[in-house]
Amino acid sequence: MKLFVKGDLDGFFALGLDNMLMLMLMSGLCQGFLGFSSELFFVKILPATAVGLVIGNVFYAREALKLAKKENRTDVCAIPYGTSILTVVAFVFLAMYPVQQLALSNGLSKEEADLMAWRGGLLACFCSGLIEFFGAFVVYHIRRFTPRAAMLATLGGIGFTFIALDFVFRSFTYPLVGITTLGLTMLVYFGGVRLKLGLPVGLVIVIIGTLLAWGLHHFNGSPIVPGGALQPEMIGLHIPIPVFGDLFEAFKMLPMLLPVLAPIGIIHLVLSLQNIESAEAAGDKYDPKPALAVNGLGTIAAAVFGSPFPTTIYIGHPGWKKLGARAGYSILTSAVLGLICITGTASILFYYVPLEAGMAILIWIGVSMMTQAFEATPKAHIPAVVMGFIPPVGAYVALVLKHGLSTTGTISETSFFNPAMQETMIATRTFFSHGAFALEQGYVYTSIILAAATVCIIEKHFRAASAWFLAAAFFALIGLTHQYEFTFGDTISTLSIELNDWFWSYLFVAAVLFMTPWITNPSDSNTHH
Repeated sequence: MKLFVKGDLDGFFALGLDNMLMLMLMSGLCQGFLGFSSELFFVKILPATAVGLVIGNVFYAREALKLAKKENRTDVCAIPYGTSILTVVAFVFLAMYPVQQLALSNGLSKEEADLMAWRGGLLACFCSGLIEFFGAFVVYHIRRFTPRAAMLATLGGIGFTFIALDFVFRSFTYPLVGITTLGLTMLVYFGGVRLKLGLPVGLVIVIIGTLLAWGLHHFNGSPIVPGGALQPEMIGLHIPIPVFGDLFEAFKMLPMLLPVLAPIGIIHLVLSLQNIESAEAAGDKYDPKPALAVNGLGTIAAAVFGSPFPTTIYIGHPGWKKLGARAGYSILTSAVLGLICITGTASILFYYVPLEAGMAILIWIGVSMMTQAFEATPKAHIPAVVMGFIPPVGAYVALVLKHGLSTTGTISETSFFNPAMQETMIATRTFFSHGAFALEQGYVYTSIILAAATVCIIEKHFRAASAWFLAAAFFALIGLTHQYEFTFGDTISTLSIELNDWFWSYLFVAAVLFMTPWITNPSDSNTHH
């Protein structure tokens, strides 16, 4: 098999665009939402991201060539690889933002708080990579006792809320760009149509969105573009340098960030295995252990050089194979994106191509993540998937509440984050914000537990369901879930042993489920209602 074939160009545009959208999302969240400096983002984070991208894409291209030679074939497609949208969103909102807000509430300067937030992201990324690397050797055991619905429900819930909904709101704020590109995205991705001349549809959508955005900016001053200040000073060679000192300091935050690290790393690991199985179903059988191990090593390397965002095996190998992509598209992606990241030319791209131009594709990704949760789950387990969606939705509602409270506090120059606010909200609006804030803490754990327990109950495995609720009680007891406290401008998780109401509630349900075989009739235990 040749290193480069015609289909690799189509594959490059598809994979390169996916990764480019991730870089744009990273820029929007880091420089916009978190307010990081240009120097931190372009000199440290982006070059480190390039390290992970190059390691993975080069390795998987090499594996494709080896498999083609071994099986004497010319149609082997390399495993697609890039920055993970799941962790870009999760680590910003669940690790970096809470650390930043806690630092600010403790009196640190914005620059010091940003440094702490970045280090928190480094720790999350590094530990996620460790879980993926060592998990490559035990992942089959994880899958054996955790139902697929539990893993996919958490991912689907995050995709629907933190990815799709956020960008849907943005689309309807700027409908001439947002709804137009969303309609085109629905046509080409849900309708499965392909453009004549073989034009890459994703690239065409981004170009149309960019032209619309700049046209509106020219004629009526639309605020969509410029997406940020043009920063020619960021252009230059930014060689990635290891940040061992910052990573070492970051480990002091391990107790605070532990609720985020483990479940995200495990979900990533299992999904990566499923993606390798998807490649096998498409005819390309790769050895899972080295593929998963290098997946983790790419993330570890990215963290060591300064990126808070893991790289991962992408969903959709059969799609890239249908495009005619083989091994070369991975090499092209790593080379082009690597140069963009280490030369600072990404700053020009982020200026001229607003995130709004490609956000419809991100909505499609979020919807696809949710859809997959239903499609890859047995029909009888669909209620478990829906139960698993509830905690991510609760966490998103909590985030929306925080946006509102923070904005009001900024206007009135005071803080509305206190227990009295919650009593007022119940009395005047009959809205129970306390439940949303409690559900937000460790919501990934709660999602997995509720979905897994529901699967066990549907299958009449009541003792196994009892064990899941017992785990929920333990997590509530030590503060991995539900326990929180108010700071000046946020709610933060508290790790402490506390015999709280959530603990006793979970313990009671666990006891009832354990006794269910003794207190119900056999006919009831074998009938689905």
